[in-house]
Amino acid sequence: MIKKPERLSETGPRIAQTWRTRVTAKPSGRPWSRLAAWLIDWLLVLEWVAILAAVGIPLFLNGVTSQLSVVTLNLIATLALVVPVTIGLAVLESGDRGATVGKRVRRLEVVTATTGTPASMKRTLLRNVLKIAVPWTIGHAAVYGIVTTDAAAAPAPSVWILTAIAYVLPLVYVVSLFVGSGRTPYDRISGTTVRVAAVDPDAEASAAER
Repeated sequence: MIKKPERLSETGPRIAQTWRTRVTAKPSGRPWSRLAAWLIDWLLVLEWVAILAAVGIPLFLNGVTSQLSVVTLNLIATLALVVPVTIGLAVLESGDRGATVGKRVRRLEVVTATTGTPASMKRTLLRNVLKIAVPWTIGHAAVYGIVTTDAAAAPAPSVWILTAIAYVLPLVYVVSLFVGSGRTPYDRISGTTVRVAAVDPDAEASAAER
C-alpha cells in the first residue's frame, strides 16, 4: 500500500515553526558582535541624552534646578533618562521583534534561554533593568554625591562605594561575555540568551531567486 505524501499545507507551518523557535537557544558566542551592537544602541541613546541636556543645562545654569536636593535631581534624571531608555530597549527585544537596532545590524536576537522562543516583555524588562537601569542609576547617585560635596570636604564613604559599583558592575558584564558560554549575569537572571538571529527559509529562498 502506497503511503500518501504529506500535504504541503501541513508541512509549511511545521517548517516555519522549526526555523523560528529553533531549540538551539545557544548563546551567540560572538562577544565582539554583542559589544558592537551595544555601541550602536548607545549612539542612538546619546541622541536622547543630547536632547535632555539641551533642556536641563540651561535650567541648571539659570538656577531653576540648582536648589533641588540630590535625591530629587537623581529622581528627575532617572524618570527622564533611565526609565524611557530601559523600557524602549525592553520593548524592542521582546516578542517577535527580538532585537534592538544594534542587534539587528549585527544579526543577533534575544530569546528565552530554555526554549529558544521569543522572550516576553517581563523577561526583557528585567534584563534591561539589570543591564541599564541599575548601573546607570547608581552612577547618577555617585556623580550627584560628588558634585554636591563641599569643596573643602571629602565625599562620604557611601559615595565612593557607589562610584566603585558604577564602574565594576558594567566591567563584570563585559568580562562575562568572554567567559564560558558568554551569558551575562542579566541574561541568566532574566532567563534569556542572545543568539545569532534565525533566518526564515522562505525569505532566504526568495533572496536566492533574485
